Amino acid sequence: MEENIIRHDYKIGANERRKANGHNSFLIFFTGLSGSGKSTIANGVEQKLFEEGIKTYTLDGDNVRKGINKDLTFSPKDRSENNRRIGEVANLFVDAGLVVLAAFVAPFIKDRKMIKEAVGEDNYVEVFVNTSLEECERRDVKGLYKKARKGEIKDMTGISSPYEVPLRPDIVLTEKETVEEAVNKIYELIRPKLQL
Repeated sequence: MEENIIRHDYKIGANERRKANGHNSFLIFFTGLSGSGKSTIANGVEQKLFEEGIKTYTLDGDNVRKGINKDLTFSPKDRSENNRRIGEVANLFVDAGLVVLAAFVAPFIKDRKMIKEAVGEDNYVEVFVNTSLEECERRDVKGLYKKARKGEIKDMTGISSPYEVPLRPDIVLTEKETVEEAVNKIYELIRPKLQL
């Protein structure tokens, strides 16, 4: 099958799109337990970038699972496939010249590495939202921890399935920081990366 797939070379590429947008493109990948604040912080960063005239797109775990990944379960194998697809989609958006914000639990180191490889090391910023399990359970925004503790959800990260802590994230955030502080911390890190 592979020998029948021939890549077409288009005249407009990532560099031309970046120049047209006036900024660099890359992926900001938010990882952490469910309820850690990933999506909230990603939303805050996207709003700040949008106000600066930066072209963005956000990929969110629940939203992606309702569409492109609706055929996948939460088994370890399907979680890896979920993340593989996320990496490929993010790479398309980076190639389109956008700053991509992706908020996913992505509990396994090997899967986050796969996403980093898909977009390229220079196009990858990892944000570890290091909110404690206790705080995530206290928040329990979606009611998932309560269901997991009752045995209604299996393979729940942090309860019946492991979360492998990032080894060298670009930024570590904690529950002690406000959303505004977290957004500003990320913005200060990526601001030089936006320059062409």
